Amino acid sequence: MKLFIDANVLVSVLNKEYPVFPYSARILSLTEHKGYTLTTSAICLAIAWYFAEKKYGRLLAKNKIDLLLEHMDIADCGEKEAVLAIKNKKVNDFEDGLEYYSALNAKCNCIITSDLNDFHFSDLEVLEPERFLKKYIK
Repeated sequence: MKLFIDANVLVSVLNKEYPVFPYSARILSLTEHKGYTLTTSAICLAIAWYFAEKKYGRLLAKNKIDLLLEHMDIADCGEKEAVLAIKNKKVNDFEDGLEYYSALNAKCNCIITSDLNDFHFSDLEVLEPERFLKKYIK
């Protein structure tokens, strides 16, 4: 199963934000399990970097992002995704549209996010980390 990991899930792990941290961390640990591929976008990584740098400083933020890059695929987020996001009248937040079309074009099966409302327009399954674990991880 190919999962797209939204920025807020990455931030919750990098900054140990409770109550979501334990569930988000478990999602990221799926990189060690066969059958799961974790994907994100450069935009999500930039957002995660911003919040990690604010909390921990540049060096530790860089190390944390470097670790993510070792274990995750990076979906394309370019002209195609931007055009699709801006033309979709259901997309209220351009950044969320970019993430959605990055996930869709990367052939992800599911978007994992802490804010389901961000992807109200999605044709892909969208789940919060805790709900994903309850549904798919026994």
